[in-house]
Amino acid sequence: MPGRGAAPVQGKKLEEKVRELAQDLGLNVHDQVRVGRRLWGAERVIDLILTDQDRRKSLGIECKFQGTRGTAEEKIPATIDDIGAWPIPGLVVFEGDGFTTNMRSYLISTGKAVEVADLDPWLRLYFGLPLPERGGTSPRRRPANSAS
Repeated sequence: MPGRGAAPVQGKKLEEKVRELAQDLGLNVHDQVRVGRRLWGAERVIDLILTDQDRRKSLGIECKFQGTRGTAEEKIPATIDDIGAWPIPGLVVFEGDGFTTNMRSYLISTGKAVEVADLDPWLRLYFGLPLPERGGTSPRRRPANSAS
């Protein structure tokens, strides 16, 4: 199947983009966190968990990349549904030209998904971080482990 071998590699690259952004914002990042089981017994794993220690706030992130059109889209509604069973709030971060216009619209309409290009302001609002100045550069937080 075309693109099949590239999908996991691109998915990991997407996770790395999210990790780098979160760390730039001063958030702690944990990978592949196991949080119980799904209805049919499969282990539930959250791709990334972002935490702001100062605010004691966490967010689970499920990363979805689709470079070509295919059946991966069919799994997206189940992913959105599964986020509701997580012990913390969650978000799908997606990227790739393989998502149809209808699927992009569906994802955004759930309020539980955002394209990676729009993630920076979303995280800033969620975690209560400063927003960038209009027309200016994005302010960065101090590193999570630095002293005040």
